[in-house]
Amino acid sequence: MSPSPIVIATYNMHKGMSALNRKVQVDSMAEALQALKPDVLFLQEVQGENLRRKLKLPAFPSQPHYDILSEYLSFNSSYGKNATYPERHHGNAILSHLPIETRNNLNISVNKLEQRGVLHCEIQPEGWPFPLVCLCAHLNLREPDRMKQYQAIFEYVSKHVDPMSPLIIAGDFNDWRQKSCLSLGNALDLQEVFVNANGKRPKTFPARLPLLSLDRIYTRNLDVLDAQIHKEKQWQLLSDHLPLSAKVIPRYR
Repeated sequence: MSPSPIVIATYNMHKGMSALNRKVQVDSMAEALQALKPDVLFLQEVQGENLRRKLKLPAFPSQPHYDILSEYLSFNSSYGKNATYPERHHGNAILSHLPIETRNNLNISVNKLEQRGVLHCEIQPEGWPFPLVCLCAHLNLREPDRMKQYQAIFEYVSKHVDPMSPLIIAGDFNDWRQKSCLSLGNALDLQEVFVNANGKRPKTFPARLPLLSLDRIYTRNLDVLDAQIHKEKQWQLLSDHLPLSAKVIPRYR
């Protein structure tokens, strides 16, 4: 059976809130994500269980946002808790209509102020000779912190990911200085989707007037058939980030 291409998308959903935290947007985000027709979603700042319901604040859904999205999309989900607070927690999530095998939630925190992680899942698309390795990442704001996190990701991938496996590392790299391609991409022989396809990195933040290129999709052992930044009006009114998507197919054919 010939491998079928799949569409992946990455999105920082800002804990389900609008850019200025004035409105809960989870349902609208679910509808917008469905329109992308993705096979796999890499999501960051995904709110887990919210205990504010006990404080009688109904505007904030207590149900984990990855559950709301997976129910709306009829997707499977995996969640990696990173940041914890007295009333809530949030982290990364991977959603897919295909079965998901969760391998690990790698803690890459380097200080107490920013609790960060990389969620490692594997998915078997139809006709693919190897499972797709999915790493959903959210990195720190400071470059010295990110350098340590690049090293942690490099060591993890080198040890735990078969060099023959199709691999995607996607998420919010907070890489406003645009150095991750040198620090991580080259070290792991990754292809940066938008640099390869379009010659430049898309600006994804802030969503209403994008000035910074913070979000990334890296691949290995995959051919990229299409790559898009989604900057339509609806996306400008949802999170503070714009989503990226790519259509990929394994190189083994």
